Amino acid sequence: MMLSNAPGPIGVFDSGYGGLTILHGIRQLLPQYDFMYLGDNARAPYGTRSFDVVYQFTRQAVLKLFSMGCQLVILGCNTASAKALRTIQQRDLPLWDSDRRVLGVIRPTAEVIGSLTHSRHVGLLATEGTVRSHSYDIEIQKFFPDIAISGVACPFWVPLVEYNEADSPGADYFVKKRIDELMRQDPAIDAIILGCTHYPILMPKILKYVNPGVKIIAQGEYVAHSLAQYLDRHTALRKKLTTGGTCQYFTTENPDKFKESAQIFLKEKVSVSHVDLE
Repeated sequence: MMLSNAPGPIGVFDSGYGGLTILHGIRQLLPQYDFMYLGDNARAPYGTRSFDVVYQFTRQAVLKLFSMGCQLVILGCNTASAKALRTIQQRDLPLWDSDRRVLGVIRPTAEVIGSLTHSRHVGLLATEGTVRSHSYDIEIQKFFPDIAISGVACPFWVPLVEYNEADSPGADYFVKKRIDELMRQDPAIDAIILGCTHYPILMPKILKYVNPGVKIIAQGEYVAHSLAQYLDRHTALRKKLTTGGTCQYFTTENPDKFKESAQIFLKEKVSVSHVDLE
């Protein structure tokens, strides 16, 4: 595929809606750039899919965003970051265009976690795929080998958010159950990473059931700061990003359904177009 070298927007990809929390964090800090959000909602969720399937789906989405003009793509999805990022960076980018970049959401959190824990015991709440991949353990150990990580999968949390049940009394049971399970694993935990981009929507419930003094770490802010620093270091890439302050939204699902659900995450109405990835 021939890709244009013309400057373009920053692409943000997620299997569903959770990446909108990442997009929001980035736009808060870097509002001057143009953005393009792509949700593969028709094939979501990715959390229980195999490494190979997640890689193939993520690869298709990244290539689509590149073909639509993006020079940089953020995988605003923990499962895609865990199961596909490294292969795309090492195998695909050199074949497509070695000047383009694909970044994930796990490393930015791993880089700062050392300053957010005193006990050096960290918890992870995430999808089954992210927990089983041990990607957070691997990345955190690179920077802070003294930190112990315990992870618990939260299979019902994403549906609670996507079906707009995050504020319902029923959500309390599922949130409390997983937090209690995590703290039983390691009572010394003093920082918990929300390793799925949907989970910040459940923050009021999460804060209700964690012990006082336990820090809850949502990724949007850390990904945004990490990206800002990355662009400061990579001036050639920064010059290939357009700065009109716009944001376009695309989904592989029904645009009307996306619009309705996106309001849960963005608290604003958006205009959405449909795209096919296969």
